[in-house]
Amino acid sequence: MDIYGELKERGLIAQVTDEEEIKSLINGGGARFYIGFDPTADSLHVGHFMALCLMKRLQMAGNKPVVLLGGGTGYIGDPTGRTDMRSMLSPETIEHNCECFKRQMERFIEFGDDKAMIVNNADWLLKLNYIELLREVGACFSVNNMLRAECYKQRMEKGLSFLEFNYMIMQSYDFWYLNEHYGCNMQFGGDDQWSNMLAGTELIRKKTGKDAYAMTITLLLNSEGKKMGKTAKGAVWLDEEKTSPYEFYQYWRNVDDADVMKCIKMLTFIPMDEIRQMEKWSADRINEKKQILAFELTKLVHGEEKAQLAQSQAKAAFGGGGEMPEKCVAVETKTIIPVLVAAGICASNGEARRLIQQGGVSIGDEKVTDFNAPVNDGDVLHKGKKVHIKIKFA
Repeated sequence: MDIYGELKERGLIAQVTDEEEIKSLINGGGARFYIGFDPTADSLHVGHFMALCLMKRLQMAGNKPVVLLGGGTGYIGDPTGRTDMRSMLSPETIEHNCECFKRQMERFIEFGDDKAMIVNNADWLLKLNYIELLREVGACFSVNNMLRAECYKQRMEKGLSFLEFNYMIMQSYDFWYLNEHYGCNMQFGGDDQWSNMLAGTELIRKKTGKDAYAMTITLLLNSEGKKMGKTAKGAVWLDEEKTSPYEFYQYWRNVDDADVMKCIKMLTFIPMDEIRQMEKWSADRINEKKQILAFELTKLVHGEEKAQLAQSQAKAAFGGGGEMPEKCVAVETKTIIPVLVAAGICASNGEARRLIQQGGVSIGDEKVTDFNAPVNDGDVLHKGKKVHIKIKFA
C-alpha cells in the first residue's frame, strides 16, 4: 500500500486542496511540507502528538519535513477554537518554550542534512515593516472572506481583537516565506486550521503564480466528539516531568472502548495488516487492545524501558504483580489532604475534601473518612479505581 492510501485507511486525512497532486507528491517522496507549532507551553502535548507521528510517517516515505516553531506567531496567539483571548507571553517565555519543543521533537523526527529541518518564524515575522506588509500582503486578503472563516467564529461571539485578526495573515505569510526560501510546497495541520491554510495557498498563488497544497489531519476526538488528551489535572503532556510515563500509559489504558481501535490506527506504527486482524478479535479482548495501545504510545514518547516499567506499575496497581508507581512528596503535615495535593492526585484542598466525602479515596484497603487521616511513608493511596500511587516522603 502507498503512504497516501495508508494515511486514508488510518483515518488521518480530513481535507485536501488537490487530492491527485498531493497523492502524487507524497507517494513519490516529493513533498517538502511544514507543520507549525506555536510555543504556548514548555512542553508538547497529546494534541501535537498526531502531527509529529504524521511527520515521522511521511519522512519514512522519503518526504522532507520542515518543523516551524511559532516564535513570531506566538506573540499574537491563535484564536482558532477559542472563546477568549490567549494570554500574551513574554519574549523570554516564548524563546524558552521553543527550546523545549526542539528537544522533544528530536525524539520523533530525524533532523540533519537532507533530512528534516527546524525553522522559527520569529526570524522573519519580527523584522517585518508594517507599511510594507500592508502593501505587499494585506492587499491580497479580503476582510469579508476572513470574517467568514471558521477559525474566527467562536471569538467573534465575545469580540475578536485586531491582534488575533492578524493571525491568519501571519500564518499565510509563513507559508509564502517557506515556499520562497525553503521550497515548501505543502502545509499540514489540524482540521481546525483549514481556513488559515487555504489563505496561505491563495497568497502563494497571488504572489508567485505557483500552486501550493494543504492537507488537514483529522482531529483526535473521542466518541462524544470532544478533543482527547485532557484529564482532570489538565493536558496530557509529552514531558515526563509534567505527565509521568505511568500517567501517560494509564491515560491510554483507560480510553473508552469505542475509541481504542481508532487510536491504534491513528497513533501507532503497528502495520495495517496486524490492525485489520485486531479488528476481528472478540469483544472480550478489549483490555488486551488497550494494553497494546498504551504500551506502543508510551514506547514512542518515553522509550521502551520506561514503557515496560509503566506497564509493570499498572499491573502492580491492579493486583497483577510488578512495581507500584511511587510519588515523592514534601509536606509539612503528613495527613491525607496535603498529601493528595502534593502528589498531584487532587488539584486543590477543596477537591481533596470533596473526593473524601464522596468515598473516592483509600489508604491501602481502608476507605478514608477523616480529613486528617495520617499518611505513612510507603502507604498506597487509591483514587477511585484508576489512580494508585505509593507515597514516599522527601
